[in-house]
Amino acid sequence: MSNKMTVVQCWDDGVTTDVRLTDILRRHGAKATFNLNPGTHREERGSGWTHKNTEVLRLGRNELRDVYDGFTIGSHTVTHPRLERIPIDAARAEISEGRRQLQDLFGQPVYGFAYPCGTYNEEVMEAVREAGHRYARTTQRADRPFPPDDPMALHPCGHFLDADLPEKYEAAKPGGVFYFWGHSYEMISEDMWTAFEGFIEHISADPDSRWGEVWEQI
Repeated sequence: MSNKMTVVQCWDDGVTTDVRLTDILRRHGAKATFNLNPGTHREERGSGWTHKNTEVLRLGRNELRDVYDGFTIGSHTVTHPRLERIPIDAARAEISEGRRQLQDLFGQPVYGFAYPCGTYNEEVMEAVREAGHRYARTTQRADRPFPPDDPMALHPCGHFLDADLPEKYEAAKPGGVFYFWGHSYEMISEDMWTAFEGFIEHISADPDSRWGEVWEQI
């Protein structure tokens, strides 16, 4: 049995900065899951908002397959509602239809789910399970995310901008699983992009680590 640590990562929302992100990940042979909302993508880029005075745009449907070629796709619902705040029948539709649309669009099974805003309740968890997902990611932190007490409440080690993420990375060795997540639009400066690529490059070069898929750890 290998003593290498498995590193898994996922990214949310299908935004245009994912183009730069996926270029970095490909350059360093890194695997990742991208959690998407198929109902929020127009044919061309659009549907923007602002994050820290920086415009954020969603990718167009006409480029999704190319941008995420070679990566794993997870569901984030159809339109990104907070699921515990809407009627459970509407939540079930968001969950099941999101998975169906993404499987049709990308031609690959969708095993993973990420709760919009990281929030959920017991009914929502059961709806995610019933829709055929193997796991659902929250935004809570866990020192040891695997094996989860319940795969429908899978807590990552942390967010990619957490100041203590490098320490958590080392603490997950040997033979553990290190799981981080984020949104690429949160990188709003060249220094942030450079630091992130250095982190990915370090993981890829680390003889004690290997890249893996989230669903393979469940």
